[in-house]
Amino acid sequence: MNKTLFSTRREFLRKSACVAAAASILPLISSAVPQKKNSGTHPASQSQQTPGFQLPPLPYAYDALEPFIDTETMRIHHDKHHQAYVSNLNKAIHEYQLAGDLSLDELIREVGPKPAAFRNNAGGHWNHTIFWDIMKPGGKKHPEGELLDAIHAQFDDIEDFRRKFATVALSHFGSGWAWLVVTNTGRLNLFSLPNQDNPLMDIAAKKGTPILCLDVWEHAYYLKYQNLRNEYVDAWWKVVNWDEVMKRYQTAKK
Repeated sequence: MNKTLFSTRREFLRKSACVAAAASILPLISSAVPQKKNSGTHPASQSQQTPGFQLPPLPYAYDALEPFIDTETMRIHHDKHHQAYVSNLNKAIHEYQLAGDLSLDELIREVGPKPAAFRNNAGGHWNHTIFWDIMKPGGKKHPEGELLDAIHAQFDDIEDFRRKFATVALSHFGSGWAWLVVTNTGRLNLFSLPNQDNPLMDIAAKKGTPILCLDVWEHAYYLKYQNLRNEYVDAWWKVVNWDEVMKRYQTAKK
């Protein structure tokens, strides 16, 4: 065989073997090198996000208020409805680039100039947060101390107060809340407000410092009581946390 041809063929085979060897180890090298993972979120958007408001846990089990408020209503009301207000409030804060360090009270007191999303969702978050706290299983049957004295000073007795509060709750048309507040003169006042408005809002039709409230949206009672709002109101008195209400009264009076 011609020496030149033999040398050329041998050089071709040597180079082919090197290429094949390199190809065989390339996957091993690739798998050994750490790969940058795609987080699915643009780094800029991550830096702009704030922790935001969080859904507070219920201060008791879902079934703790049975049989007066049923387990499934509590689960849906807290985990779905209240969570939606929190999520939508955080979304509005991000969308409108509102300062993320504002407290919920600060938002509530200045919703007037802001888009409706703040009025509805900040109100929904605030209202439900106090609502869970002013209920508990096996609480006192009636208030005591200064609050009881204040009720006696403005109503015939505790039963008269309950009847008038129930009238406010039952006569409210549509969705909303019944409120017991302390006015800026230190007196008690009863009234209702629509939707998720509350008495601390700068645009509220009636104002005061809330110490007791009742949710009269249908989702608060319809699974158990259907259209019988009166039965829901009657049962609700059995789970009022008067210790918490009295604490709020004392704070509002300062």
